[in-house]
Amino acid sequence: MYEPIRTKSVHRTAGDAQDRIPHRSREEELDIQLAGHLAALLAVTDELGDTTAAEHIAQQVARLRGAPPARHAGLTGANPVTLHRRAHALAGRALVVAASRADTAAAILAAERMDAHTAALDELRPVGAL
Repeated sequence: MYEPIRTKSVHRTAGDAQDRIPHRSREEELDIQLAGHLAALLAVTDELGDTTAAEHIAQQVARLRGAPPARHAGLTGANPVTLHRRAHALAGRALVVAASRADTAAAILAAERMDAHTAALDELRPVGAL
């Protein structure tokens, strides 16, 4: 009626897979996220032409990744208001991740960038507009 299985199973148990799959720690994952947000912020900052801020951001990305970041190669021609809004949002994401991993230097940089883009948006916004 029932014949026992004589060949090795093609299925693996969860215990078998744990040894073969490389796992990253929470800190490593947060480093990767933070470096990604800062690299995106760097691209927008380069496009806005703020070289001083871009250098500070590039230093933080290099510290997190262990290598200098790739720099923004071309301009999109986007509206400066759109670029400042995008940069503000990216700096906010970087601030959240930096605070989560207790990275004071990155958190301060992200907060400064948020303030700078808020000020730039206030200057670009027409009087009476929301």
